[in-house]
Amino acid sequence: MRFHGIIILCFLFTGVYSQDYVINTPQISSWYNVQEGDTIDYQFQVINKDTLQFRYNIIAPDKVQLSFDSLGNFQWIPDYDLVDRIDESKPVSFIIEASSQQIKISKELQFFVTHKNRPPMVGELPIFYVEQYHDNDYYLNKNKQVKDPDGDPIVFNAVPEELPQGAQLSELGVLSWRPSRGQFRSLKSEPITINFTVQDQPNKEETSGTIIIKATEIDLPPDVQVVPSDSIISVKEDEVVNLNLYVTDPNGDDDLSDVGFVTNSFDIPKEALTKYTNTQWEFKWMPGYEIIQEPGGVDSLEITFYAIDISGKKSDKTFTIAVTDAENIVKKDLRLYNKYRTILLATMDLINQLDAHQKTLNKQLKQAKKGKKHRSILNASLGAVTGVTPVFMEESDAKNYVSGIGGTAVLTLGTLEATEVIGRSKDALLDRLKINIDLRNQLQSDGDAFARKYALKSVRRNSELNADIDKLKAALNDKKLILLELPADWDNPKKHNDSNLKKQFPDFNNEGYAE
Repeated sequence: MRFHGIIILCFLFTGVYSQDYVINTPQISSWYNVQEGDTIDYQFQVINKDTLQFRYNIIAPDKVQLSFDSLGNFQWIPDYDLVDRIDESKPVSFIIEASSQQIKISKELQFFVTHKNRPPMVGELPIFYVEQYHDNDYYLNKNKQVKDPDGDPIVFNAVPEELPQGAQLSELGVLSWRPSRGQFRSLKSEPITINFTVQDQPNKEETSGTIIIKATEIDLPPDVQVVPSDSIISVKEDEVVNLNLYVTDPNGDDDLSDVGFVTNSFDIPKEALTKYTNTQWEFKWMPGYEIIQEPGGVDSLEITFYAIDISGKKSDKTFTIAVTDAENIVKKDLRLYNKYRTILLATMDLINQLDAHQKTLNKQLKQAKKGKKHRSILNASLGAVTGVTPVFMEESDAKNYVSGIGGTAVLTLGTLEATEVIGRSKDALLDRLKINIDLRNQLQSDGDAFARKYALKSVRRNSELNADIDKLKAALNDKKLILLELPADWDNPKKHNDSNLKKQFPDFNNEGYAE
């Protein structure tokens, strides 16, 4: 007999809640205030973790270098570039994560990192070779062997008792010495070692350095340093290539014979290189808009700077200048200036024409008023007559008369108003005069504003210029001008020159485009 049954397995689940678990962190507030270069280490663990196994992870800001493993071991040395001396302090936050198969918890840590000043750094300095009877200058900071890692200003100080007689060390790090015959002979037998200190500002932390001075015994070639030192220089046609040349000779700067340059381009003149001192030169050259013939093109030029000493030894540096096409700003400014001037000339013409038309309207109105005072109208109606009857018109002049012969005649004699003679009323004249004055004043105001706003070429390059020209053109074609019946063939008696234009618009500026 077989027994069939059902076995029921019951599982008991226990709830696991993340709030029951906490990641331990240091409770001392000073632990979170650190300086650059300090070492911070700690092992993060979950409190009351029971039998759960946790793996640890950290979320850190970009570019922050630290050490962290899955067991929660944390080590961080804040980099010296994290905070500069201007900001002084900077907050840095991390998120520590702990996760098991059942739960995941996290906690945020915020550190405040303060800047730590570092003393200047002195690298290995080249030997200072000097010549007899020569002014020898040695630049301690010439090749950046002496620098401050924090970018602080530095000051050089000599140890006075170690300087040879006649030698001087400036705060900028220039060691100058003109050895005498006796000093030079002594120098040949035994080199001199000079100690100095370099101090950063404003913290005044010091670092010591050493210079070895020897008498030159061989003829060494000059040294050419070009700043900036990029071998490829990219400029546009309207940009200036500016390079500073520092030329020295181990045998003494007076040993230099010639400094110059050679190039594969005929567009670079020799005058582009200017001499300031025997060791300092400057190269300035603007390619110009004629270098690139095709829009969007690029042309590469090579230039080699060289220095030659008295014995003919030579050193050089070669650079490539990549010139790209640029919009001709000179032609563009001229084109924009012509637009600026042309619209103002048109505005001046219309203002002058309105002024002339206003005088005509004033004259017509004056004649109309005068004619009204002396008006005399006589209507004579004659019936059937058989003879000739003289009719006198005014007592003051007996010669004015008309004879009526038979039939019926109606005669009108005298002086009518001028406006009635041309078929228009005085009110129409006044309306036209008002329109004329309003248009003239508005054009003067618009023209003054336009001349003032675009007086400088830099402002005329703004995209608003064309829009403002269109607005002024709209004012020049105002529909009310039709009511004035201005003659189309009117010619301005004033010449189209800058003098008259400036009288009309005082803010007009020809800015280098004088006639």
